[in-house]
Order: sequence, then C-alpha cells, then structure tokens
Amino acid sequence: MRTRIKPPLFSCCVIATSLLLSGCSREEEVEASAVERRTPIAVYEVSPRDLSRQVTLSASVRPRVHIQIHSRSHGAVEEVLVEEGDEVEGGAILARFDVQEERVELQRAQARTTETDLERERLEQLIDARNISEAELQRAQAAAEVAQAEQALWQTRVDFGTVRAPQNAVVTARHVEPGEVTESQQLLFELAVMQDLVLRPGISERDVRHLSIGQVVPVQLDALPGTLFDGRIRRIFPLADATSRLVTIEISLPDDSYQRGIRPGYLARIPMVVDARPDTIAVPAAAVGDSDDGRYIYVVEDERLQRREIEVGITRGQWTEVTAGLEAGELVLASNPIDMSDGTAVRIVGYRG
Repeated sequence: MRTRIKPPLFSCCVIATSLLLSGCSREEEVEASAVERRTPIAVYEVSPRDLSRQVTLSASVRPRVHIQIHSRSHGAVEEVLVEEGDEVEGGAILARFDVQEERVELQRAQARTTETDLERERLEQLIDARNISEAELQRAQAAAEVAQAEQALWQTRVDFGTVRAPQNAVVTARHVEPGEVTESQQLLFELAVMQDLVLRPGISERDVRHLSIGQVVPVQLDALPGTLFDGRIRRIFPLADATSRLVTIEISLPDDSYQRGIRPGYLARIPMVVDARPDTIAVPAAAVGDSDDGRYIYVVEDERLQRREIEVGITRGQWTEVTAGLEAGELVLASNPIDMSDGTAVRIVGYRG
C-alpha cells in the first residue's frame, strides 16, 4: 500500500504567493500598456478667423482738377491781380494784357460794320422800288456779313487781353509778372480745385479685381499723424502699366479735406483690405492632410481620432480655409496628420491658438 506524501506547507505558500503576484503583474502590465497606447497630441479648437488680406499703398495728394492757363496771344502784361494761394471764383480776372492796338482795330471793324449795314438797308429800299438788281443786294449783304465777322475777330482778340479763372479754384502757381512780354501759348497760371482732392496709387493686377467703385478705404497722412480719413474709390483705370503691371486707381478724399489741413503733395498711405474674408472657418495648414481621395483632417472625439474629408479654400500664411466638413468648436489634430490613423486613442497635452 502506497503512502501519499504531502507537500510541505511552506512550498504551498510559496506557490500561492507566486501565482498571486503573477496575476497582479499581468493586470498592471495590461493597464500600463493601455496608457502607453494613448498618443499625446496637440489640438486646435476651431473658431472663425479673419483671413482677409491687406496691402498698403502710397500716393501723393493731388487735385483732381488741375488747370493750366496759357496766354492766347502775343503781348505785354499790363497787370497781375492774384498770387499763389489766392482763392478765386469762376470768371474772376487774374491778369490783363496791353491790347490798345487790338482796341483800335476793333473800333475800325465796328465802323465798317455800321457802314455795310447802312449800305444794305439802302439797297433793300431800292430793290423794293425795282431800281437795282437782286445781285447788287446780295453783294451788299455779303459785305455786311464780312464786316460783322471781322468785328467779332477783333472783339475776341481784345477779350484775350483779359485772363479769367474758368471756375472756383485756388491759384497754385504764377508764372508771369507785370511788364513781361509773353508769347502765344505761354504758361501764365496754374489753378487747382481744392474741394476735390484725390490719390492715384498703383495696385497689383492680382489685387485690383477685388476692388470696386464706391468702396471706402482708410487714408493716413504723414503730415497729420493720428488722424484717419475715409477715402472712396472713385474710378479704376482701364489699363495696367506695361512695365510695372500696376493698375492705377483714383481715391477721392472728403470734400472738406483742404479745410482740415490736407494739401496737394502730402504723402498718403492707404492700408487697404483686398479679398475680404471675415469670420472664416480655418485650421492650421499643418493639420490638413492630402490623399488620393482629397483633403482630410483628424477630429478628436471621445479621446480618439476620427478621419474626416473636408473641402478647402485659400491658404493665408499658416492658416487654411475650410469651406465644408467642419464646424466651429470642434477639436482637430493640430499637425502631422500623415503620421496618424483613424481610431487612434489619444490624450491632449496642448492647445494651439
């Protein structure tokens, strides 16, 4: 009959303890393994951004209406009545020329006109009595018309001796003094309409398509720091410069600009917004992945990455516009989407602003 040998009590305790420790170790390894599988990531919370693009143009202030007045005849300047800076009304006399010779010729032409008119009236009475022919009367009428034309010619030359302002303006330059003898078409005065000041900067052919007539733009002047003026695009020139490829635009300043201290020649800067895109849904450009199926991002939902197809628009700097597939408030993987996969467990360790 066999005798059953019982294991020592100490050995049983050792075995039991080993099994218990082994079980605890495996549970800890499972838990540790689960924690390690959560990939640390930085996320971006989607919010509307302003992706408008701004360009700063510069131009000198100038009057839109700049008038150059030239002499219309040869002669000596008798009197100059204005100086630079004078405000003149339309029709005001700026200068007078010596036109004594022209006045004498005008008087002669007036006398000739009177003579031919009397002759024509006399012949008209005779033809009623049938004492002269129709041809004689026609010659008298033609002579009267020639005399009237000659009188009008000399009247015009006398009028040329008085230089007048064509409209309300400010004298910006005076090129003549009393006693000078001028030639025909010689520049005498320059006038500017100060109630109509403009800027004419050039803008890139890529940006001009975003502008429109009537658009309000801010204007800053170096001579008047701290003051912002509202300009308005008055017109866009039809052609681009063949060399610079810039298109000239005309910006009107407020009507009271001259009274507020703006002068032609001042340098103006125009920080202009082109391609306005306020409140745009955008994500960091590094967050957008590219595949054969199109563009995609990873959205964080329940601590896991969810791949989502999106449609994108323009990219400005480090931001890319999302036109479809994403809403404000969602959390997206901020970078390196190519290194991730759908369903990956993650833990957020940072936020990108």
